[in-house]
Amino acid sequence: MKLIIVSGRSGSGKSTVLRIFEDAGFFCVDNMPLGLLLAFVEKTLADPSQTQSVAVCIDARSSELGLFVGVYAALGNLEVEKQIIYLDALSPTLVKRFSETRRRHPLTGPETGLSEAIDQEATRLADIADLADLSIDTTLLSDQNLRIQITNRVLERQVVGISILFRSFGFKYGVPVDADFVFDLRCLPNPHWVDRLKPLTGLDDDVQAYLSGEPEVIDMFDDIAAYLGKWLPAIEANSKSYITIALGCTGGQHRSVYMAHQLAVRFSNRYENVLVRHRELARPR
Repeated sequence: MKLIIVSGRSGSGKSTVLRIFEDAGFFCVDNMPLGLLLAFVEKTLADPSQTQSVAVCIDARSSELGLFVGVYAALGNLEVEKQIIYLDALSPTLVKRFSETRRRHPLTGPETGLSEAIDQEATRLADIADLADLSIDTTLLSDQNLRIQITNRVLERQVVGISILFRSFGFKYGVPVDADFVFDLRCLPNPHWVDRLKPLTGLDDDVQAYLSGEPEVIDMFDDIAAYLGKWLPAIEANSKSYITIALGCTGGQHRSVYMAHQLAVRFSNRYENVLVRHRELARPR
């Protein structure tokens, strides 16, 4: 049986992800009571007529989150291929989404405002976030781009081994909430201050030529590649299925885009499932 647990803060896209799995043929349950999860899985395993691909949403609406670690460990005693997908976004984005939709946050009340409820939610879900196999930052993801990520990294993932995502970003827009590793590239020469390069990105040949000719950039690339080359095998050996490596510069247009692209090229020669995403290039300019 394949069991996917979808979790995350309210407004991060959990309902969208459940619909994606439902479209893929999964039996989906929203707001699954944690106390019923083990019994539900056991009953499904015992009935061959039931679909063996299941996705359930467990989030801050549950009153039994303190039991999650024990329940999840108990699932390891069953014939279940289990996985946790945790969705999140920057807090201001979540506030904006609730304000636009005028929906009520499940933790708001007479003495708890929206911003406070969103912060409390992160604390309540900390155990699930810590155990997550795949964390996805939906701050700048459209529903279509979220569907692409779930499809590429989960539904169509046929290779055995770790899935690596290199993500560029700009520090002035916030650090991605789903990053396993964050590398700061702001100390490197900045093409932004070169007039002919300013309107371009790290995917353009002229910017790549400029950065590849800077000794500091070459040293940074070599150091990051050496670090990842040493530790990724250990991470993979520890049964980690997904890893997100974030590369940040000031605006997320030049240095981080270049570095994420170059690292993806390097590690594509060693690993079968390597992806690259540029967060700020999706932002309206």
